[in-house]
Amino acid sequence: MSGTKNSSQFFTIGLVTAWYSSNIGVLLLNKYLLSNYGFKYPIFLTMCHMTACSLLSYIAIGWMKMVPMQTIRSRVQFMKISALSLIFCTSVVSGNISLRYLPVSFNQAIGATTPFFTAVFAYLMTLKREAWLTYVTLLPVVTGVVIASGGEPSFHLFGFIMCVGATAARALKSVLQGILLSSEGEKLNSMNLLLYMAPIAVVFLLPATLLMEENVVGITLALARDDSRIIWLLLFNSALAYFVNLTNFLVTKHTSALTLQVLGNAKGAVAVVISILIFRNPVSVTGMLGYALTVFGVILYSQAKKRSK
Repeated sequence: MSGTKNSSQFFTIGLVTAWYSSNIGVLLLNKYLLSNYGFKYPIFLTMCHMTACSLLSYIAIGWMKMVPMQTIRSRVQFMKISALSLIFCTSVVSGNISLRYLPVSFNQAIGATTPFFTAVFAYLMTLKREAWLTYVTLLPVVTGVVIASGGEPSFHLFGFIMCVGATAARALKSVLQGILLSSEGEKLNSMNLLLYMAPIAVVFLLPATLLMEENVVGITLALARDDSRIIWLLLFNSALAYFVNLTNFLVTKHTSALTLQVLGNAKGAVAVVISILIFRNPVSVTGMLGYALTVFGVILYSQAKKRSK
C-alpha cells in the first residue's frame, strides 16, 4: 500500500516539475527569441505556438486517446469558442510583444494581477459580488504592481500597456469561458477546448502575420541559412507551448484546486529568480518588494475566496 502511495507521490512531483519546466521554459525562450536573439515577430511566434497546439492536441486526443474527444454540438457553441479563441490570441500576442520590452521578472509581477481583472470582469459581466474581504485583498495586489513599476529600472510604457492588456485578456477569457460554456451540453475540458481553439487561432493569426509582419517566413528562412538554431528553437518553443497546456490539465486533474493555486503563486516567483539569474536584468529593492506585496495579495485573495464559498 505504501509503495502505491509513494509511486503516486513521485508521479505528482514529476507532473509538477514538468508543469514548472514547460511554463518557465516557454517564457524564458520567448524572451530570448524576441529580445536577446532579436527575432522581432511576436505574432508569427504565437502562430507557431497555435499550429503546434493544433497538431499535438489532435495527436493526444484523436490518436493517443488521452481524454475522450468532445464534439462541438451547434453553430452557436462554435461561435462561442471562436470568440474565446480571439481573446486568447490577443492575450498571447500582447504577452509576447511585452517580452520584447520588459524583463521577465516585471512581466510576471504584472501577470500576478490576474485575480484583480478576473474579479472586475466577473462583477461587470455577471453582477456577481464577492465578500467585501475578497475585494480588500485585491488592494495589495494592485499596490504591489504600482510599487514594482515605480522601482523597475527597465520600465517601458508600451511594454507595460501590452502586458496589462495580456493580463486583462487572460482574465476576460476565463470569465467568458465560465459564462459561455456553462451549460452541461457545452462544457469542454481544457484539452478539448484547446483542440478547437488552436486551429481557429491560426486562422485569426495568419492574416495578422501577413499584414503586420511582412515576409516573416522569408526572413526566418534567411536567418536559418545563417544560423540553423532558429528553426530548432522555434520548433522546441512551439512544442513547449503545447506542453504548458497539457501539464496544466494533468496537474489540475491530479491535485486539488488549492494546491494548484499555491503552486501557481510559487511558479511566478521561481520564474522571476531564474530569469534574473539567466538574463542578468537589473532589479531594485523597491521592485522586488512590490512584486512580493503582489504575490502576498494573491495568496490572501485565494484564502478569502476559499472562505467565502
